[in-house]
Amino acid sequence: MADLKYKTPLLDELEKGEWPSFVKELKRAAAKKPMADGLLGQLEKSYRDKQTYWKHGGLVGVQGYGAGIIGRYTALADQFPEVTAFHTVRINQPAGWFYSSKALRQLCDIWDKHGSGMLNLHGSTGDFVLLGTTSEELEDTFTEYSAAGWDLGGSSSDMRTPSCCNGMARCEFACFDTMALCQDLTMTYQDELHRPAFPYKFKIKIAGCPNDCVASIARSDLSIMGTWKDDIQVDQAEMAAYAKAGKDIQGEVVGMCPTACMSWDGKAMKINNKQCNRCMHCINVLPKALRAGKVRGATILVGGKAPILEGAQLGSVVVPFMPMKAPFSEIKELIQKLWDVWGENGNNRERIGEFMLRVGVGNFMESIELAPDPQMVLHPRENPYIFYEEYFEEE
Repeated sequence: MADLKYKTPLLDELEKGEWPSFVKELKRAAAKKPMADGLLGQLEKSYRDKQTYWKHGGLVGVQGYGAGIIGRYTALADQFPEVTAFHTVRINQPAGWFYSSKALRQLCDIWDKHGSGMLNLHGSTGDFVLLGTTSEELEDTFTEYSAAGWDLGGSSSDMRTPSCCNGMARCEFACFDTMALCQDLTMTYQDELHRPAFPYKFKIKIAGCPNDCVASIARSDLSIMGTWKDDIQVDQAEMAAYAKAGKDIQGEVVGMCPTACMSWDGKAMKINNKQCNRCMHCINVLPKALRAGKVRGATILVGGKAPILEGAQLGSVVVPFMPMKAPFSEIKELIQKLWDVWGENGNNRERIGEFMLRVGVGNFMESIELAPDPQMVLHPRENPYIFYEEYFEEE
């Protein structure tokens, strides 16, 4: 490896051990790109001084787009001129994060030509993230990606690029086609994706079942999570096969059911489906014997986010069950109502979950024209948010 400009004794420690090291990857990039070398030098100083030297923001972008580029500048341009400007470019990822090797080579070849060569796949935003380029390279970078069929993702106060699990493509638990919905929403809301017009960011994440492998309930303003509303399908012959093979059904499944809705007498599994809270534990442990019900759709939750103003919060149920089939008219109608109410009344940099708590969940539900439902709860098996006004009228 070529000699690097900056010495990094603290970072060198992070190359030791059996695990892959980001420092090793940065050094490989630095051997070809001075920008990556400058990044190593500044990071070493940050480790030594225990503080960051990045400045956020700045109006950078490409013509016709208000989002997709995040400006980054160093506060130490005199010491590390290679990273004076170190902008991030977000590329809209395909649904389910499926790429061919040819597509990945194409993405990387363009980035090697115009940027630092470093990537981030796939962060909480979901996009294919390209780390580090200059203001002068942005238009040419975008032009080449656009010509190759790629587009920018979301950033700033807009609808961020929707993301989803790979659903029916690889998972037997998927209750609907997550990738079809993700693709449809991405194409439908191109204007909201590229031109920021909201009080703050709005993330949509789509999970095919309550396992929620994309953590939509915690990481998105609108969580669309697969579920079912009839009974869990039970194959008693497969249950017997599990028992014969030595599976401790009573201890590992029935005894661990959080709602105690199951019973096993050594011959047959019985489920009180009205008490089931869709935790998925039994289906995960006994996938050959237990399957989700046949009437499938999604639960819609609103308000999940990481901590900024009011701390981290999970999404709250607003629609317990919604059919989820193309052309997805029902979910689009709800999304438009959410945007109308929040866009009109939300404060600057106020996520929709914070707005919902500020105005009161009852008022929020009324404003988006949803009738109260006992399943609208902050946590499972707690009191509902909604107060039924007719009860007060009776009193």
